[in-house]
Amino acid sequence: MRIEPKNAALGATIHDIDLSQPLDESRFRAIEQALGRYGVLSFPSQTWTTAQQRAFAQRFGQLEINVANTSQDNEFPDVMILSNMVEKGRPLGLNDAGQDWHTDMSYSRTIAFSNVLYGIRIPMRDGQPLGNTEFCNMHAAYTDLPQALKDELDGMTITHDFNKFWEKMRSQPGSRRAPLTEEQRRRKPPVSHPVFLRHPITGRKVLYANPGYSVRINELPEARSEEVLAFLFEHQLQDKYRYQHRWTEGDVLMWDNMGTIHNAVADYRPDEPRYIRRCQVMADRYFPELY
Repeated sequence: MRIEPKNAALGATIHDIDLSQPLDESRFRAIEQALGRYGVLSFPSQTWTTAQQRAFAQRFGQLEINVANTSQDNEFPDVMILSNMVEKGRPLGLNDAGQDWHTDMSYSRTIAFSNVLYGIRIPMRDGQPLGNTEFCNMHAAYTDLPQALKDELDGMTITHDFNKFWEKMRSQPGSRRAPLTEEQRRRKPPVSHPVFLRHPITGRKVLYANPGYSVRINELPEARSEEVLAFLFEHQLQDKYRYQHRWTEGDVLMWDNMGTIHNAVADYRPDEPRYIRRCQVMADRYFPELY
């Protein structure tokens, strides 16, 4: 297994490994440590069944079943389909997943550790991949914050709300999303998490805020909360923290949801097919006693 770092901000490609085979403990630990160090890992030229993808992802933690209960695999409800493809008038998956900056599951009491995606159909135009995935480094974003702001926010918490991002996606042209039901809202009420988390692999602090779900710094007056969140959102999206993964069919892409935020670039048309399987890994193994 050979690890090739991508750039100074984030990202590494792992070569010479067949993920359809069970991981031994040494390779599992090497991938785990690389995920903490590089934030985003890609494994090119993989061939995976849905069951093999689940088995790999479950080594890292329990898989989430999304509260929206849409676009799930027919056999495995904890595997979600991300796709713009339609067959016989039926959408094959969620066509607008993640199309703005966010961190998955910051809206849940048990946050996300990682996402594991498998690229089956990737849209291409003029020989270039579309629908690429962007990331920003939250280790570096924390490190570069002004010390006075670190001191002010130390020990404070942010409220995250699933409905914030859902409604933003619903407002986009062509959205097929229905409003969340009262039952869905009841199952995913707003939750609070520390502004700064200590990463369970690196041991370093990360900025745990994101434009998609973060709505309020609880310990600050409302006006100051809005001011600080606006600053944090602008700060964490600086180019120096960014890395973009350019998809190829057969890629497995895995990222750290605590050390990064991400955005799915929506630059492809309905007639440019995209089909990706996703497993979302909860952080139950890494933060069993987070609070």
